[in-house]
Amino acid sequence: MKMNLKILIADDEPDFTAGLQATLAAKAYRVVIATSRPQAQEMTRAERPDMVVLGTMMPRGDAFLLHQWLKRTPQFKDLPLIVIDAPLEKRLVTGWRMAEGLQLEADDYLVKPIEPASLMPRIEKLLERPARMIRVLVVDDHTIIRDGIRALLAVQKDMQVVGEAVNGKDALEKTVQLWPDVVLMDIVMPVMNGLEATKQICRECEQAKVVMLTQYDDEENVLASSQVGAFGFIPKRSASSQLLAAIRSVSQGERLMPPAAH
Repeated sequence: MKMNLKILIADDEPDFTAGLQATLAAKAYRVVIATSRPQAQEMTRAERPDMVVLGTMMPRGDAFLLHQWLKRTPQFKDLPLIVIDAPLEKRLVTGWRMAEGLQLEADDYLVKPIEPASLMPRIEKLLERPARMIRVLVVDDHTIIRDGIRALLAVQKDMQVVGEAVNGKDALEKTVQLWPDVVLMDIVMPVMNGLEATKQICRECEQAKVVMLTQYDDEENVLASSQVGAFGFIPKRSASSQLLAAIRSVSQGERLMPPAAH
């Protein structure tokens, strides 16, 4: 539904941002506004928008740098992106340079001045595209377990296994490197156990939601998983029936109900 979709406007012209915000709000979209590149990067991480409208901002070149950051960050590279350049008479002051334009990767490119209402069909069309894939990192020291999970997720249209890790230390490094949305984490592993890895991941990689996936589903492990920041706990014996629903729920920020301990 539209009311659940969030759009980030990155632009430092108050008249443009106010007009576009009002038009989007009237259509029940949620809107956040950033007026500088650092603020836009911070808001993208914190707000996780469904689309970015990238306008103009000073100093010249910052819009391009923000574009590059979005496209080079795995978590955001597939976000729908509309670029709105400066009008011709202001191009040399606030617009994109020719060399920057040659590197442009966007779903649409427009030039100011532009009426916000004329943007709506373009925005709605882009937001109707299939949802972004849920990026999953699988962590287990047993190859057969990792292979089984990868095979299950491979046939899901909304999920992508972006990597595998064989212990907690490996999981932490790959979470930083690959920016998964969901980490499926075993508890008992060599080098660094899953609880310690989860604690560090939750502290250093806030975008990653950890789901503990283990055969040790006693009350102590359930409680410990919650205390280190895991979003849920799934016993391996029932993983096939619960795992897919858990990944989808956790990727949206929903915590799982704790299972009954055995």
